[in-house]
Amino acid sequence: MKFGIGMFGDLSYNYETKKYQNPDLRLKEIVAEVKLADEVGIDIFAMGEHHREDYVVSAPEIMLAALSTVTTNIILSSGVNVISSTDPVKLYQDYAMIDLLSSERAEIMAGRGSFIESFPLFGQNLNDYNELFAEKLDLLLRLRKEGSITWKGKFRPAIENQSIYPKPKREIPVWIAVGGTPQSVQRAAVLGLPIMFAIIGGTIDQFKPLVDFYKEQYIRAGHDLFKMEIGVHSHTYIAETRETVISDYYPEYSRHMNKMAKERNWGGGPFTQARFEAGMSKHAALFMGNPDEVAEKIIDTMELFGLTRFVAHLDVGGPSHKELMRTIELYGTKVIPMVKKHFGNK
Repeated sequence: MKFGIGMFGDLSYNYETKKYQNPDLRLKEIVAEVKLADEVGIDIFAMGEHHREDYVVSAPEIMLAALSTVTTNIILSSGVNVISSTDPVKLYQDYAMIDLLSSERAEIMAGRGSFIESFPLFGQNLNDYNELFAEKLDLLLRLRKEGSITWKGKFRPAIENQSIYPKPKREIPVWIAVGGTPQSVQRAAVLGLPIMFAIIGGTIDQFKPLVDFYKEQYIRAGHDLFKMEIGVHSHTYIAETRETVISDYYPEYSRHMNKMAKERNWGGGPFTQARFEAGMSKHAALFMGNPDEVAEKIIDTMELFGLTRFVAHLDVGGPSHKELMRTIELYGTKVIPMVKKHFGNK
């Protein structure tokens, strides 16, 4: 079992000035936060990709390259790279360099992304959403395995007997990140790739049929059951007491959720404190509360799904640097040891 943290690079919002924090400050804060995660024994850091005013990281690979020089043990992953709108050749080269810099700690988490800004920005047609992902994932996986490559697709110029440099010393791991789409789950299973489920709403057990579907398709495709890896990535916030979580984090989290609801025309009305507290309940999807509560929910989720990874998404809505540092310390020094003790790990 491995335990990670994930961030999208949310910028804190000042209600008085109606402005987001300076991006240079947030980038430096992320470096300090991941250094702390490395020091307290957290296994993985996953960095998201966004191209919006409210997020600071448009290129996870640059953030991970910077982190590779100031951390020692933590795995450096994207969370996610939007494969559909990027060039897999350049992406593979970037991660090869990160892997060499970090002594083989790089990973790629490939996904279609939860936002669409990257498509017009990089000249991709949103109508090709599914085809783009399938084709570019195929090229990325080919690049991992072949010394020189000849490849032809629909959306990218063909490659004729080209070698990609620099070459990493190993095959860089690629995970597939999914929401709730069975087709995405099936693709990951058939390819034999590890899968990361984003569970950010509703109840945790709603994802049990999808996890079971992945396992069935993985085995049916003939892959080694002992190499199967399944992870969950969920919104997380930890404080000494449940009351502190509500007082410190509810205003930031609800602002973000209401903003997203307006942009995407979600139903259900405003994200109230009652909804926030319901999400913190035992079977709901928010991994928030005191260390005991969060550890218990992680244990239950790992047992329900047979997980090999849990990644705590920490910065939704732009909590302060102080809040994030507190959450990381409690997660690394209290929550993770409790979970490991439950499963008999030392």
